[in-house]
Amino acid sequence: MHAALPWDACAAALEAAFVAGACVPVRHAHALSDQDTLLLMPAWDNELILTKLVTVMPGAAHTVQATVVALDRATGAVRAVMDGEALTLRRTAATSALAARALCAPATKTLLMVGTGRLAEWLVRAHVALVPGIARVLVWGRRLERARALAGRLAALHPGPSIEFDSVASLEAASRQANLISCATTSTEPLVRGDWLAEGTHLDLVGGFKPGMREVDDAAVARARVVVDTYAGALSEAGDLVQPMQRGVIDRSHVRAELAEVVRRERLVRQSAADVTLFKSVGTALEDLAAARCVLDAMGGAAGSAGGSAIAAGS
Repeated sequence: MHAALPWDACAAALEAAFVAGACVPVRHAHALSDQDTLLLMPAWDNELILTKLVTVMPGAAHTVQATVVALDRATGAVRAVMDGEALTLRRTAATSALAARALCAPATKTLLMVGTGRLAEWLVRAHVALVPGIARVLVWGRRLERARALAGRLAALHPGPSIEFDSVASLEAASRQANLISCATTSTEPLVRGDWLAEGTHLDLVGGFKPGMREVDDAAVARARVVVDTYAGALSEAGDLVQPMQRGVIDRSHVRAELAEVVRRERLVRQSAADVTLFKSVGTALEDLAAARCVLDAMGGAAGSAGGSAIAAGS
């Protein structure tokens, strides 16, 4: 799955999908308990019907697990069953990097990764691969030993002097140094503060997918020119936007664009190098559809060419 989703090809497929669009109903979220969630994420176009089934269980060994089923649009036959975790890691990270590439200030040099969970490594790898100019990566986590371990793994993946990798103990100090801050946590309290942000900083918020979750405070949101992956998803699910809207800190007009409008060049969000920008992602099955097509293309399209099915590392 990872070999079938190299960063350049995955980002290109995502950009094309956001430009072209598809039928993407708002995902279904079902509470299994106070903490555990089942998500059902469908999408389709003229060639494929796709559904991703996701479990989010913070108390489990793997918080997020997923399976993707791709069907032929013309016949309904199963073309592939795919490992949804690998697909989600790649498409989520590539989407954030695609947004960062469009929204970051030209002088972006330092990336701060907030969080040390499963997605954090892939977010760093995608940003380093797709966003020009990153020369330093800082990693912060609630447990410093996990931040050190992640920084070490990343350094081993990128040997040589071109990029420096460090773990940090102070989130405030690291935030003040960074030009690009990516957050992938399950926090319900703000972590990054608006008054810590240098001019020109780009915020990439990935972790919060419920109205009760927060990764930055109201001041950070108020300072930023905001882009979302989709209006429908982010404006109903993203606590980093829903909460300040409910309190009147910002209104709907504060959200400048969704990602499709940015990649179609319909909205120019960053007006100057000093602007603070923010991309809020809650995930959309459009991204899964694009990534699944990459996987099928890498398999030569054979998964459905004879009406059969293929198992691509089913989870």
